Amino acid sequence: MISERAFTIGIVAGEASGDILGAGLIQSLRRRYPNARFAGIGGEEMQAEGFHSLVPMDRLSVMGLVEVLERLRELVSIRRRVRDYFLATPPAIVIGIDSPDFTIGLELQLREAGIRTAHYVSPSVWAWRRKRIHKIARAVDKMLTLFPFEARFYEEHDVPVACVGHPLADAIPMEPNTQAFRQSLELDASAPVLAILPGSRAGEVERLGELFLAAARWLQFRKPDLQLVIPCVNRARQMQLEALLDAMDVKLPVRLVLGRSRDVMAAADVVLLASGTATLEAMLLKKPMVVGYRLNSFTYFLASHLVKVPHVALPNLLARRELVPELLQDKATPEALGQAVLDRLTPGPDIDALKEAFSELHDMLRRNANERAAEALVPLIEGGVDGRR
Repeated sequence: MISERAFTIGIVAGEASGDILGAGLIQSLRRRYPNARFAGIGGEEMQAEGFHSLVPMDRLSVMGLVEVLERLRELVSIRRRVRDYFLATPPAIVIGIDSPDFTIGLELQLREAGIRTAHYVSPSVWAWRRKRIHKIARAVDKMLTLFPFEARFYEEHDVPVACVGHPLADAIPMEPNTQAFRQSLELDASAPVLAILPGSRAGEVERLGELFLAAARWLQFRKPDLQLVIPCVNRARQMQLEALLDAMDVKLPVRLVLGRSRDVMAAADVVLLASGTATLEAMLLKKPMVVGYRLNSFTYFLASHLVKVPHVALPNLLARRELVPELLQDKATPEALGQAVLDRLTPGPDIDALKEAFSELHDMLRRNANERAAEALVPLIEGGVDGRR
């Protein structure tokens, strides 16, 4: 279906991952609505698709409670500005992408004013603060989730939902060429490779960097030919890791690579990493992995009482069983992490079975997410356009 009607589609994204999703969604929607105008808040990826951003997207990219409180007045002002813009020139629909603390409240205000709304990427309401589901139900005409287990939660609470799959599952081939990535990174094709990803934020590297390096040293003593590679999301993280390496009492031959985290994982035999989206990438690359994480004691105490799911790693959540080891808090020791990696460096039936399970999950998530998301939104867009006539 191609419609020549001209109208506005509102999109609000607050961070880089949402900007990428938004750009893919705009491409798919524009094929259906070539004369549509896209406006709201978005970054460089969305703007490259002709999107009009009312304010720079990086003004919403705030992490941490203290940082949010310091910029609360500005964030409230931005949300009011965007709300007033959409109320003055009503779009067919407004789609919030992730950043739920900002977008869900905006969606609620707009929906109460009669504008159709959708939200793309579920908040972790299925894991903690489950009472948020009632606000979400009032705020959105439809929720678009990346994962099936999220969609089940919304179905149980009678919230209209569509599971569209994950764009990463579309982008990553079912059988990555490990040797080609090793060659591109100039790694020894005959020696095993461990990719180490202690996180992308300074606080994560501060908590996990020294721990993961200690695990790497434990491994190197037992497997001297093991190649150690750490991708660094930016120069600041690279300098942080260089300082940690310099402070070690034993020289550790670690290769630091600026960017290219997916390439590094694709080249590896095993990945040692923090919990987060990287576990999904490692799974899609069919890499055995060990997940380690530490929080400060008080935060962990609160989280352990509030979180309502049995696992933290996405492969385990998707499989609804433990496919990969999760060594959290006091269980995350250099010896335990090192031994778990060592156990996965030797090929065998268990590793073959793990990779087969990863392939099944990859196939489940490979749904042409951009197109599925657009298809799920078409009825709302059509209703929004017709409703203004």
